[in-house]
Amino acid sequence: MTTTADLPVVVIGAGPAGLAAAAHLVERGIEPLVLEAGPAAATAVRGWSHVRLFSTWSELTDPAAEKLLAPTGWVRPAADTYPTGGDWAEQYLQPLADVLGDRVRYGATVTGVSRLGRDRIVDADREQQPFTLRITRGDGGEERILGRAVIDASGTWSTPAPIGADGLPALGEHAASARISYRIPDLKDPAVRARYAGRRTAVIGSGASAFTALAALADMARDEPGTHSVWVLRRGISGSTFGGGSADQLPARGALGLAAKAAVDNGHADAVTGFRTQVIESADDGSPVLVGEDGRRLDPVDEVIVLTGLRPDLSFLSELRLALDERLQAPVELAPLIDPNQHSCGTVYPHGHRELSHPEQGLYLVGMKSYGRAPTFLAMTGYEQVRSVTAALAGDTEAADRVELTLPETGVCGGAGLFDDPAAGQTDEGGCCAPVAPALVQIGAGISLPVAALAGTASGGCCGS
Repeated sequence: MTTTADLPVVVIGAGPAGLAAAAHLVERGIEPLVLEAGPAAATAVRGWSHVRLFSTWSELTDPAAEKLLAPTGWVRPAADTYPTGGDWAEQYLQPLADVLGDRVRYGATVTGVSRLGRDRIVDADREQQPFTLRITRGDGGEERILGRAVIDASGTWSTPAPIGADGLPALGEHAASARISYRIPDLKDPAVRARYAGRRTAVIGSGASAFTALAALADMARDEPGTHSVWVLRRGISGSTFGGGSADQLPARGALGLAAKAAVDNGHADAVTGFRTQVIESADDGSPVLVGEDGRRLDPVDEVIVLTGLRPDLSFLSELRLALDERLQAPVELAPLIDPNQHSCGTVYPHGHRELSHPEQGLYLVGMKSYGRAPTFLAMTGYEQVRSVTAALAGDTEAADRVELTLPETGVCGGAGLFDDPAAGQTDEGGCCAPVAPALVQIGAGISLPVAALAGTASGGCCGS
């Protein structure tokens, strides 16, 4: 007779955190079953395969995974080099999935998770029941899978945030969808390059992904006359706008911000500050026109790239009892440690299974999904999370509680929650100058680095790195 203890721990997502979780489970003698919606490992990572990470290989592999890979002759690439998303997927994540073999199932989309015979209302014997997962296969058929525990490492890639500053799509956003992209463009792809070459593109966002897009478009502008960007920010420009720069303990992340600054300094991009898009109208030729909440209308653009963050898909967890922060949609115990409205310089406080737990025992959200809507998640955070969680599932409380995590500092003060304040940082010292009132500005004197000089290390975004 099969008991709950005989069932596998079901891991949702064959990305960096999910595959690391499976490796740790195997190391502890617990059978994992990884469900991946895509046709191969790291489908989400492959979606930004052209983007170079700002973490080096030394920060992108998990110790338990390396042990699992060692007998195959796998050797980690040079520790101090920066891979692209494609490198990460092909040289590490897919080989790890291959070693796990039949423990990884592709084309398996999870559409619902619950307790067997218990919806979220029922208390009776709830914790004694296994988890039941409804999946849709690639052929369209449905299936039910039982598990002793569930580790949701499905990430946030599939649910990008919209243009609207209120978290809702701007009026007209859907109608203009043919001119809008929510991803960093791969300008080495001829079809994508043709879409942006010689055109005017609005880039909306203030994080690493926006920096990456701005730098890439600026680089292309040198060879493609007429290529120009309009950088749309919801806040003002200050010393922290471009990240940590030379003070960032992740050098490539700091260089990335400087590359974005160089794009503006060198005239390849203009910055529109304090602009919260409310409506997208259409010019006579069909070009999108962004209209702000304050009534300002920007000149028509040919394309819009929206990089305003990602959010977790919680729809398939609706029958489970979750304890999520009302703002970040992250576990309530973790949220205060990562809240961008409060955090500035420094590191994330060490966290593991206790901060990631929910009222539904045996359920954990890990990886990027654990951060909800908070930005700047690093792979090594996810690896430490799954090490602690798998130890807890194995009953090794001592190891689960022994969490050690030190993340590189950004070198920048000022919580990210201020990014949406149009007046935030206007008088910060050590930064670029910007007018007090929101306006179309071109940043003047300051540190300028040629974009080409940063191409080897600064073309990557956060993207789950």
